[in-house]
Amino acid sequence: MFDLPVDTKQARREYARFRTFLLKDGFRQMQYSIYARPCPSEENTTVHVRRVERRIPPDGHVRILTITDKQFERMRVFFGKIRKRPEEMPKQLEFF
Repeated sequence: MFDLPVDTKQARREYARFRTFLLKDGFRQMQYSIYARPCPSEENTTVHVRRVERRIPPDGHVRILTITDKQFERMRVFFGKIRKRPEEMPKQLEFF
């Protein structure tokens, strides 16, 4: 998870470089400024954490959260209800 300034041309350039680095290193965007990468072992995780540490832009804030496959598997994802047209009122029955 990261928060990088984009208030100057140089800051936007640094943001783009960092994001490109993450994508090339196998991270996938989960949400805006939240990227995830599966790692098969603790050692592999350490390698990628060090790579990220070396690439953090000077004004950036990066947080790394490591979770196991089992913890990721138990993640709950919720979606809002899709707006639907309101149901039409039923027509009144006519008696003959």
